[in-house]
Amino acid sequence: MEGKKKVKFTKMHGAGNDYVYINAMEIVPDNLPPLSQMISDRHFGVGSDGLVVIMPSQVADFRMRMFNADGSEAEMCGNASRCIGKYVFEKGLADKTEVTLETLAGIKTLRLEVKDNEVKSVTVDMGEPELRPEVIPVRSSSPVSKISEREIINGREYVVTAVSMGNPHAVVFTDNITDELVLGEGPYLETAEIFPNKSNIEFARVIDRNHIEMRVWERGSGETLACGTGACATVVAAALNGYTDRRVIVKLLGGELEIYWDDQSNHVFLKGGAEFIADGVFYIPTDIAQYENKR
Repeated sequence: MEGKKKVKFTKMHGAGNDYVYINAMEIVPDNLPPLSQMISDRHFGVGSDGLVVIMPSQVADFRMRMFNADGSEAEMCGNASRCIGKYVFEKGLADKTEVTLETLAGIKTLRLEVKDNEVKSVTVDMGEPELRPEVIPVRSSSPVSKISEREIINGREYVVTAVSMGNPHAVVFTDNITDELVLGEGPYLETAEIFPNKSNIEFARVIDRNHIEMRVWERGSGETLACGTGACATVVAAALNGYTDRRVIVKLLGGELEIYWDDQSNHVFLKGGAEFIADGVFYIPTDIAQYENKR
C-alpha cells in the first residue's frame, strides 16, 4: 500500500443508521462525492449509509458535510449530528456539553448527556419544521401545506403529508408496514414527479398517542435502519393529522428515538444514543474520481 493515498476514518451508528466519519479539521479530502460512494460500498468499501466529514466552521463550533451512499450531498442528518456530538467530545475536539454544528440546513445545537466522560445520549435542536410546499419542495394543491393529500404514484394511491426538517420528507401512514411497501414502492415515491429534489419516504404505523413504528426509504441511500430527520418529520406529520401527541417514541429497525415537538418554540428535539463501531484507514483507489458514475 506504500504510496497509495489513504484517509483515517471512524465508523459510528445512531440507532443503526451507520456512517463513516472523517476528521477534516486540518485537511479536507478531495473528491468527496465519489469517496462517499466508494467508502460506503458494503463489498468494496467500509460499508455505510454514507460519509460524514467534520470540518472547521466560521459560524459554529464545527461544520458537517454529509454525503449519501450514492454520492449526493444531503442538507442534514439527525443521527449523524448526534454521532458528531459524541465524536468531538470523546475524541477530545470539544470539552463542553453544548456544541453548535453548521449544516446546510442551518446551525444546530447539540446537548450532550455525559457520565464518567462518556456521552450517553445527545439531544439535537432540529429547529422548526417547514410545511410550505414550495420550500420543502413538493407539489401541492395548497400553498400553505401538504397534509394528507392523495396522490397516484406508480399506479397506487397514497395519502401523503410532506415536511422538511432541513431536507424533504414525505410521510405515509399505514396499518401494515411491509417489505413490498418499503422496498417495492419506496424507490418510486422517492423519485416521483411531485418531489422536484426527490424525497425521503417514511412509512409509519401509529401504535398509540406516544408511540410510532416507522421504516424509511432514504433519498440517495435506500432503506436505512433509522433516520433522525425522518423520525422528526413523522412525529410532526402525526401531530398535524391528530394521530399522536407531540412527545413520541419512534421505533425503527435499528432502535428507538425520542422526539419532542415543542409548542412554544415550534422547535423539534431529537434525542438518542450514538455508538462507535471501529477506527481504521481507508486506502483511496487511484481512479476514485471515476467512481461517481459506476452505480
